[in-house]
Amino acid sequence: MDRFASMQVFVQVVEQGSFARAASRLGLSTSACSRQVAELEAHLGSRLLNRTTRRLSLTETGQAFFERSVQLLSDLDDAEQMAAQSAQSPRGTLRMTCSSTFGIRHLAPAMADFQAAHPDMRFDLSLSERIVDLVEEGFDLGVRIGQVGSQNLVARKLGETRLVACASPDYLLRRGAPATPADLADHNCFVYAHASPPGTWRFIGRDGREHSVRVRGNLVCNSGDLLMAAALQGAGIVYEPSVIVGPALREGRLVRLLAGYESPPSDIWAVYPTRRHLSAKVRSFVDFLVARFNGRTDWAAAPAELNRAQGKMASA
Repeated sequence: MDRFASMQVFVQVVEQGSFARAASRLGLSTSACSRQVAELEAHLGSRLLNRTTRRLSLTETGQAFFERSVQLLSDLDDAEQMAAQSAQSPRGTLRMTCSSTFGIRHLAPAMADFQAAHPDMRFDLSLSERIVDLVEEGFDLGVRIGQVGSQNLVARKLGETRLVACASPDYLLRRGAPATPADLADHNCFVYAHASPPGTWRFIGRDGREHSVRVRGNLVCNSGDLLMAAALQGAGIVYEPSVIVGPALREGRLVRLLAGYESPPSDIWAVYPTRRHLSAKVRSFVDFLVARFNGRTDWAAAPAELNRAQGKMASA
């Protein structure tokens, strides 16, 4: 028995004053209405209606049940309307996870712009360098660089980044610039602790050949931002994603090394658990990020330069 359906029939019978009028309003047969109310009474173990050949009247229990049923059905209508509005317009809290560097430098301004257009949105952002289980930890959305993770996740590409070997002008003035990856053996190279394998830098030459180089240095750290900060002081060479070192390269505070050698690209993804019943807040923000980054690869470009380049591509 569908209790809500039976409750709706019961309320209509009371409000219309007869099974026939309630049946006509609900598009049911009179016998179907009568049967549903009877089943409801059997389920409750109590009579709700006094039936005579001329009229229906509520029992004392029926009056109390009618009042509560009207309130419950009204609450259900309100909940359905709220859910329908939420599916159309982004609102509520969006729980996200992202690496600290990408979150601070690129996601924070994106969230601010999105909230300006959607004031009913609120973000709950967790910055972490580990791979978070979105479902287990209750996150709506994650932004990841490299591997997507679980096969149960839906992923939309935002762009891609590459590792860039770079150093400050002061360092290069003192130590000179390496011409090939093998020359890095003679330099102080800062190592990112979470790299796999740590202390190995990989490059692809113009001829497509891979060059793997073991590097050494006096600094190992699990923060790319800290390694870059040390490099800015002229202490050594870093091999960090362009999403981290891009602004320093643009401003000339760091210099790109090893022309003709590149790292393999790493994709940047927006990931979420499933497409089923995808909320408006997730769908809208992911669409916003996809449009904002537009497959971005040059994270060293200034925002104005990036916008001009994207405008030219759109008009071409």
